[in-house]
Amino acid sequence: MSKIPDTFRAFRIHDDEEGYRSGIEAVSLEDLSDGEVTIQVAWSGINFKDALAATGKGKILRRYPLAGGIDVAGVVVESKCDQVEVGDRVLANGSGLSEVRDGGYSEYLRLSSDIVVPLPERLTMREAMGLGTAGFTAAMSLYRMEANGQVPGMGPIVVTGASGGVGTVAINLLTAAGYEAHAITGKVEEFDWLEHLGASQCISRHDLHWGQKPLEKASWAGCIDSVGGDMLAGISRVIDLWGNIACCGMAGGHGLNATVFPLILRGVSFLGISSANCPIEMRRTLWNRLGHEWKPPLLDEIITNEVTLDTMETVFSEMMEGKSLGRTVIKISDLED
Repeated sequence: MSKIPDTFRAFRIHDDEEGYRSGIEAVSLEDLSDGEVTIQVAWSGINFKDALAATGKGKILRRYPLAGGIDVAGVVVESKCDQVEVGDRVLANGSGLSEVRDGGYSEYLRLSSDIVVPLPERLTMREAMGLGTAGFTAAMSLYRMEANGQVPGMGPIVVTGASGGVGTVAINLLTAAGYEAHAITGKVEEFDWLEHLGASQCISRHDLHWGQKPLEKASWAGCIDSVGGDMLAGISRVIDLWGNIACCGMAGGHGLNATVFPLILRGVSFLGISSANCPIEMRRTLWNRLGHEWKPPLLDEIITNEVTLDTMETVFSEMMEGKSLGRTVIKISDLED
């Protein structure tokens, strides 16, 4: 293993008397959060949450300064715990990264041993970050839905925000798991691509006209929703008996103007998906599944963009403008996968 340099590069976010700002700067290991495991970072990724943090459009960080990036994969170069050894390939996502501790946009990083996950055998570090928190969120959504009784025979699952990171992985994952997946997106130009990923039906969100009754004709057996707001309220009225709605985002708003009728007359369940503070045992279980039976077959195509620390900032603005498609990975170093 290479010696840790005295200084290295990190994309740091500040909020102080000079204002809110972010950019690449030279740091030392001692500038970063403490932890028993030190890794040389190989790959990270960009999620909507990362764009909010980097641009200051959302209050994500709870202390400053911090390196951005809620996802990270790399190779262990130092370890002070028995469970993790030098040379291990590991990953971490959520778990306070880029909220209360430094995240993955750094060439080296110290991690607490209780958030480290071994890299699954069938995933490269690049693929793991191609999934990242978006893919992990899609997997947790299906995991919680199935734990609450969802099965393919109940009918199709609709995915909102289908062209984004969570949506594209969800469609491909659902298809691989034996479900019929439908897609709702505002990007009608991507219908062919979403059908290629596995969506058997694509619907423009601009063409949706929800009825105003507390319950409307049931259209789907369940939903993975990353939009929230009016979309989630409308979806709740058209889910069939005992269906589940996995609520994992709020790209369309954080309010919910709904009634209890879907819950008490159809047995519909709202399932909260909180990837940031998922228990470590569930986290390891889900990553193991993503590296085996739930690995999206078209993951290489879902990874639509690859950037570096020097070129990633343009992705933040594109994501905030709703122009992103699929998943963007960040190559942090030249470590072999």
